[in-house]
Amino acid sequence: MVLPFDILEYQKRLDDTKELMAKKGIEVLLITDPANMNYLSGYDAWSFYVHQMLVIVIDEPQPLWIGRYQDANGAKATTWIYEENVIAYPDYYVHSEIRHPMDFMAAILSQVGQGTRRIGVEMDHYYFTGMAMERLKKGLPNAKFQDASLLVNRVRMVKSDQEIEYMKRAGVIADLAMTKGIDSINAGRRECDTAAEIYYHLIKGTPDYGGEYPAIVPLLPTGDHTAIPHLTWSDRPFVEGSPVIVELAGCYKRYHVPLARTVSIGEPSNKLEVLAPVVLEGIQNVLQTAKPGVTCSELEAVWSKSIKQYGFEKEARLGYSVGLNYPPDWGEHTASIRKGDQTVLQPNMTFHLIPGLWFDHDGIEISETFRVTDTGCEQFTTYPRELIVKQESSMFLNSNGQIS
Repeated sequence: MVLPFDILEYQKRLDDTKELMAKKGIEVLLITDPANMNYLSGYDAWSFYVHQMLVIVIDEPQPLWIGRYQDANGAKATTWIYEENVIAYPDYYVHSEIRHPMDFMAAILSQVGQGTRRIGVEMDHYYFTGMAMERLKKGLPNAKFQDASLLVNRVRMVKSDQEIEYMKRAGVIADLAMTKGIDSINAGRRECDTAAEIYYHLIKGTPDYGGEYPAIVPLLPTGDHTAIPHLTWSDRPFVEGSPVIVELAGCYKRYHVPLARTVSIGEPSNKLEVLAPVVLEGIQNVLQTAKPGVTCSELEAVWSKSIKQYGFEKEARLGYSVGLNYPPDWGEHTASIRKGDQTVLQPNMTFHLIPGLWFDHDGIEISETFRVTDTGCEQFTTYPRELIVKQESSMFLNSNGQIS
């Protein structure tokens, strides 16, 4: 087995996590977010639809992995954890109305002497349910529980050089998928055909390295639906004169680089022609401002000032910390580029800057993912930052010379 990172890097991540645990008075940390499990152990499998956890005990050198029996070999194959620390529950705990995997996990924690300690739990994320919390409390009546939802997420914010290298590869894949996807957008061609083209290149990657499934599917709102940022695709054909928003992410070793562009099939509307330079100027102003010591709130203020002079405002946040993740989100759920967020930028923090503007019947998205450097910032992708106009002459024709 070849781990994606050196064992010393995993050990440093574990040490940093324990240091933060100590500051918060946490003796045992139960990690159920698959991205955080991956970050600390290397575990990588599509098993997060059932209950699983990584247990960090502050005075023990090795984590425990506890999960479904049929996934235990995956934990042995993809992590640096000793095999004796991989503990599996029987399949009769899966989707049972009588038993719950947290019953088993609570019993294990009691057996290894952790049943009366102060336990941190990731209470607010997609993979940990209210029932899970109730069964843990029932199984560990003498433990003291506290919320530790973003503890590991905050450790993850400053990337190592190896993580940055993986994101650079993800950026190359994002550029490739965006190029092929936009090339395929033509009047008469179906939205699903473009989605398939994007997916193909996201997974195929380059001749030197392949890609992985992104945490979010390609987003492809079209026409009036560009006012709705999180729509995917349909089997409808593209229509001449319509705008199309393409948002995707290259993914390598679970590290994501999102990228968004707006396409006009034929001549753009007057609204798009007005919006595009406003957004592009705002992006440039933010990227020129981003550097160590600047806060997320200060970046948002630069953006707001830039677009306000043209009479526009943005209700949603401007961006967020991004990197390692699993479905359903590629964001890290920590820093947001918005008013009031006092997160201070540090070298090797990475953000998706997505200054989308949405209105009642249309919208525009042009985004960049960047890392903070020692003196400023740099983008992970090179795709042209502009409104993409596809002329009518590029309509998709089938083998019979008909629009299809």
